[in-house]
Amino acid sequence: MSRKHAIHAAEAHVVTSHGADFFGEDRHPLKALQALGPYAQNSVAWTDRPTIAPLVQLLEDLEDRTFPPADAAQLSEQLLVIARARNIKAAVATLARALADAAARAAADSEPWEWRIETA
Repeated sequence: MSRKHAIHAAEAHVVTSHGADFFGEDRHPLKALQALGPYAQNSVAWTDRPTIAPLVQLLEDLEDRTFPPADAAQLSEQLLVIARARNIKAAVATLARALADAAARAAADSEPWEWRIETA
């Protein structure tokens, strides 16, 4: 294994339930989710920032969590706002859209949406 592969192998990931893979999970780099917070703040108007504040707080304090279906639906709507913002980079919009889709699937199934952090 080369040095580059060893560095990436130890990178932490957030695994979300209701994902798009065969096992119903999505894996996202922890750093990418942490970087999503500032984009979330800047994707809404100044007057609408209090509505997105819980999402920003969530992205700043990433840990293992379980969201009830109602919270998953609300987070899905907020993540879609970020994904559809004009000034968002494509990679960030794709990440926000993948998270929004997983949250929406959890809410539609009336199941909790779960996040867990995995290393290596």
